[in-house]
Amino acid sequence: MSSQHSRFQQVRLRLEAVAVGPRWQRYLFEFLLFGFKQAWACLFGGAMLALLLATHLFYPAGAPIARYDFLTLCAVAIQAAMLAFRLESWGEARVILAFHVAGTIMELFKTAQGSWLYPEPALLRIGNVPLFSGFMYAAVGSYIARVWRIFNFRFEAYPPTPVVAALAAGIYVNFFAHHWLPDIRLGLFAATAILFWRTSVRFTTYRTERAMPLLLGWALVALFIWFAENIGTYSNAWLYPQQRSAWSMVSVAKYGSWYLLMILSFVLVSTVQREDAYSSR
Repeated sequence: MSSQHSRFQQVRLRLEAVAVGPRWQRYLFEFLLFGFKQAWACLFGGAMLALLLATHLFYPAGAPIARYDFLTLCAVAIQAAMLAFRLESWGEARVILAFHVAGTIMELFKTAQGSWLYPEPALLRIGNVPLFSGFMYAAVGSYIARVWRIFNFRFEAYPPTPVVAALAAGIYVNFFAHHWLPDIRLGLFAATAILFWRTSVRFTTYRTERAMPLLLGWALVALFIWFAENIGTYSNAWLYPQQRSAWSMVSVAKYGSWYLLMILSFVLVSTVQREDAYSSR
């Protein structure tokens, strides 16, 4: 096994090399391997969610540093460890930094507008936004970058890159502009469907390349992010105004917001991926 691979990568490569017998065993093994690889790709986000819950339940009230600051320091440590163990490339880390910056800008604006709030104190913050919040956006970028590499993504009938970039820019601007201008979210959904209805993502879990409509893939990922947001608000990491008196499920409308954010996230990650991943077939 090449020394350039971390021990974690070696485990994954050995699993991919396993020879399985009858067809039903191959299908079962591929299904389990798919779950293992997805969990592998979610490593950063999963660690952050675990920290949110653990600190909500067990963080001591008299701790020398605020809970939010502890979360920020833990997030930095996790990111450093992923680079040190080569679970993430420096190219991917640059994209994740872009997620952090873009997410923090959005957080500053949205908290100023009262869209959500951070109810606990923090020293490591910008305005009313604790610095750990940017890492929650970075977790989305980390997942997309890692799952792209782990499953060796290729795309068919992918729209022209400038058009996709314009769509992503429109999505990001609308997150801000809808506070003063008409919300064009429905138009953005329609544009997304028109552009990507023929696009499929091809991926390899075990030995056979599979395909899935890209729109469906985004919908599934956005659904899991919406579940994660419910965990985040339950752990008091941030709250929507209607959750201040008592916790309740995050509005299903936020699922649509996460679906659109997936487009923006996808475009950011694609900047470090190889051009030959795309095909106009």
